[in-house]
Amino acid sequence: MTGCSKSKWICVVLLTAAAAQAQENFDALVGQARSAFHVPGIALAVVKDGKVVTEKGYGVRRVGGPAPVTPHTLFRIASNTKAFTAAALAILVDEGKIHWSDHVVDLMPGFQMYDPYITREMTVADLLVHRSGLGLGEGDLMFFPPSNLTREEILHRLRFLKPATSFRSHYAYDNLLYLVAGQLIPAVTGKSWDDFVKERIFTPLGMMDSATRTAALLAGGDVATPHAEVEGKLQPLEQENVDNNAPAGSIVSCVHDLAKWMIVQLNRGAMEQGRLFSEAQSRTMWTGLTILPIENSPKGAPAALDALQPNFAEYALGWSTRDYRGHKIVGHTGGLSGFVSRTFLIPDLKLGIIVLTNAEADGAHTAIAWSVADRYLGAPQTDWVAAYRDLAKMEAARAAGAVVSETGKRRTDTQPSLPLAAYAGTYRDAWYGDVKIAERDGRLAISFTHTKALTGDLEHWQYDTFVARWHERSLDADAFVTFSLKPDGSIDEVKMRPVSPATDFSFDFQDLLLRPVAAGTPPR
Repeated sequence: MTGCSKSKWICVVLLTAAAAQAQENFDALVGQARSAFHVPGIALAVVKDGKVVTEKGYGVRRVGGPAPVTPHTLFRIASNTKAFTAAALAILVDEGKIHWSDHVVDLMPGFQMYDPYITREMTVADLLVHRSGLGLGEGDLMFFPPSNLTREEILHRLRFLKPATSFRSHYAYDNLLYLVAGQLIPAVTGKSWDDFVKERIFTPLGMMDSATRTAALLAGGDVATPHAEVEGKLQPLEQENVDNNAPAGSIVSCVHDLAKWMIVQLNRGAMEQGRLFSEAQSRTMWTGLTILPIENSPKGAPAALDALQPNFAEYALGWSTRDYRGHKIVGHTGGLSGFVSRTFLIPDLKLGIIVLTNAEADGAHTAIAWSVADRYLGAPQTDWVAAYRDLAKMEAARAAGAVVSETGKRRTDTQPSLPLAAYAGTYRDAWYGDVKIAERDGRLAISFTHTKALTGDLEHWQYDTFVARWHERSLDADAFVTFSLKPDGSIDEVKMRPVSPATDFSFDFQDLLLRPVAAGTPPR
């Protein structure tokens, strides 16, 4: 050991042993989570004090396949994209090209919301903090499941979304205003959101595997396949295209790249050479603007979850914030069909955790993140995998029970008011566009004209209510379809709502108001 004292050598050995022990702990933890939540593949990265503690893949990219998950395996990070959109705008604020308090309509004259007051008063910061007055996930059906509407068409249709609450009065998570935020970039710079993120974030950070579009997943190579349980069986899904709302959730990345992203975040924008954004903008992005509701753990939930009850919870600019054991937590989750993930930062510890998965099981990434955090906080050991496994089972049982209860109230002795052929036709919602109902061989079928996946059969439920059973069963989003009649017996309007309370909020069927369209009317 030339040139190294014995004490230094012992220190290195101890640190190496500690690192190996930590890695063994991570391996066991991720293995437990994969087993408990039936996740084919998970990638984990942990950074501490500006260094990568671990970046590793576990399991396989596709169920039943041999290809392993690696630190470079690409996953969708879904709504973890939102922090990138916020950072892109922060860069422009640093350059003096925009200000957080600028009114959106001044930067983008074509911007329009339903309420003229909201149109006039909406600021750049307002776009990022979920307090616009829109309802939870309102309008998401314009891009999810994947639609053929363009970014420009979605922006235009925002003006038809009626607010659910008054401006800046309530928190309700939305995705569409992140599209507006992303479209501010070409309005100000002439560059697309995609090119700006690649040139001003990915390239400086060396995130060489990351991309902003679905094409990166379709190109093959080290790519994770999405999975979901379909009627009780885990199945691979197709890679879905949500590029038309990319600034809200389209980024494709890997833990090798995202470790670099976490380090620059924890370093308040500082890179090895220069800065991605200023320390002032880092603090702004992590300052809560919208208070999040704090609710008690669900009745009957595992008692361990009580320890996670925060004293404060807020939504900042592309990040959510809360406290835990005296520390501020900054993070976000992401979810699209077959992919869910979590970014988890403890700034005062310079600790960052990223978990990517290729199955729709939030409990896996949540349990892993809290378990890793507890180890660095020196918190009492808690079996978060078991706690979130039990919570998932409880929530699934309650959702199933709610559907059974609804079924028990069904009047099976009723018939539709009209012949089935009378329900056929084109129906139009102001913001979504056209939905078609057809009668074939004594059965009704429904199809959303902009959304290929939303095609299914209408089964009579009771009276003039039917249930849309989507052919693509992985959606897990069957919906009631209720026809209202005019006094003369013709159809006045059609309303929808999900059958199960467990349906993802982005299936915002309840926000549609469909009215009959006269034959020969141009499609919309």
